[in-house]
Amino acid sequence: MFARLIYALVASILVLLPGAALTQAYPTKPIRLIVPFAPGGTNDILGRMVATHLSQTLGQNMIVDNRPGFQGIIGTNLAANSAPDGYTLVVISAAYTMNPVTLKVPYDTSSALVFVAKMGASYLILSVGPLLPVKSVDELVAEAGRRPGEIVIASSGGFMHFASALFQSVTKRKYNIVLYKGGFPAMMDVIGGQAHAHLAVSVPAIPHLRAGRLKGLAVGTPKRADLLPEIPTFEEAGVKGFDAANWYAVAAPAGTPRPIVTKLHNEIARFFNSPEMQKKMADLGAVIDIKNADEMRKIIPAEIAKWTRVATEAGMPRDVN
Repeated sequence: MFARLIYALVASILVLLPGAALTQAYPTKPIRLIVPFAPGGTNDILGRMVATHLSQTLGQNMIVDNRPGFQGIIGTNLAANSAPDGYTLVVISAAYTMNPVTLKVPYDTSSALVFVAKMGASYLILSVGPLLPVKSVDELVAEAGRRPGEIVIASSGGFMHFASALFQSVTKRKYNIVLYKGGFPAMMDVIGGQAHAHLAVSVPAIPHLRAGRLKGLAVGTPKRADLLPEIPTFEEAGVKGFDAANWYAVAAPAGTPRPIVTKLHNEIARFFNSPEMQKKMADLGAVIDIKNADEMRKIIPAEIAKWTRVATEAGMPRDVN
């Protein structure tokens, strides 16, 4: 605690320095980027892309530090309690606003971090397998109306559990949301006929959609996805209010000097707005959506309120231990 007070005092003094001088001096040593999930996922992939770019443009090594565990809470807490000096960053996703709804987190979600830049979001695809040969969302919803609580939505838990619960809420139907230990076994059970439907990020689903093993009913993009132009958006399919994108952002401990946050934001925004990254994000089934610290400060409480409502309506249990 005493160390953090000292760091906060130093940070406040630095803020009083001319912004240009502080920004020009930073960084003078390697930067750690914590990824609070295991290697290989979208958080990790985007984090490593950012780390490579910033290492090149800032002239200092950027070290990716994977700290998985407890839905990302362990790594996030490590970042939140690090010195607010610009030398510890963390990759944050939508789980940051979902975890406090159902889990006891050791930090204040509204104030523990300052968001450097939202990078973008992965879109979801609603698909069905051979157990439910419907051709549209309307047909799926109608079937769920005839068989309340019987249509099984296979979910990998975490974000996908919340997304499935939101779909249940906006369609005003009761589904049987079954939790799996991962996205792959959930998808395989839909393909194999042990479950009816699921929501998944696009990249792992696309090969099965193209092979006809899954039928795509809707995608969660503002307009039709370039990789899947034949599948309507949720809005086109008549599903209003399904806003469930798994977004990704870079954040820093609260109290990090604003000139440093601004410098990092500008570099990350420039990187993601490049044609090269636009193509890479599309290949990942993601869209670029750059937002700064002030914009994210408004989004976070709104997201928490939305997911709290969804969890309450769905009866999702809260672990307070």
